[in-house]
Amino acid sequence: MYHSIYIGDKNTWDDFHLVSTDRPTVVPPEVRTVYVDAYGIDGPLDLSTALTGGILYKNRVGSWTFTAVNSMYGVTDESWEIRYHKLANYLHGKKFKIVLEDDPNYYYMGRLSIDEWKSGKNWSSVTINYTLEPYKYEKFSSLDDWLWDPFSFETGIVREYKNIAVNGSYTLTIAGSERPVIPQFTVSAGGNGMTVRYNGVTYTIPDGSSRNPNIVLREEESTLVIQGTGTISILYQGGWI
Repeated sequence: MYHSIYIGDKNTWDDFHLVSTDRPTVVPPEVRTVYVDAYGIDGPLDLSTALTGGILYKNRVGSWTFTAVNSMYGVTDESWEIRYHKLANYLHGKKFKIVLEDDPNYYYMGRLSIDEWKSGKNWSSVTINYTLEPYKYEKFSSLDDWLWDPFSFETGIVREYKNIAVNGSYTLTIAGSERPVIPQFTVSAGGNGMTVRYNGVTYTIPDGSSRNPNIVLREEESTLVIQGTGTISILYQGGWI
């Protein structure tokens, strides 16, 4: 294992023959904080969660450094200079879906850039900067077909919320994630729509695809009581720090 990174449809080892100087990781996002000085209290007033009721994060900002043998006879006939220019042309300033080989069940989204290139007699190195969205996303959404071979039985969650048949009432329990999610409902009920009861409130969900901003699924387990006649699919994709 070269502890490689999948960047879009390319791999740092398979396509560019880069070896990470350390096992690649992604730094955690910085927490968004709001502190206000107020009279009559010790210390500042913490308003960081006042508007949303939860923690908000900035993007993840960091870098990976790779080394490369300048000439890799028997592996590739391309010089390091050619491989470097191919790498720069492919990723510099562009946005990608990124998967760490060591963490294959999740992906990151963000923009990459080439920061530094150092060349020696036999070895060279290159640093790739990243600015990624705060959460890493589950590789499969609740509407995707699951692949069991890469599934982690320790941390993986099976989400199968596609074409659920409802004839009267159906109760669905959704395991939450750290990322707050407003799920997308796709209803086929002969134009009659369905209702979804969540946290003691009943909402009308029309036929077709829609989201209700009042239905926000958070880290705790959520229960949806669906009523109607027809089928419903619920698009949910968890996110984690």
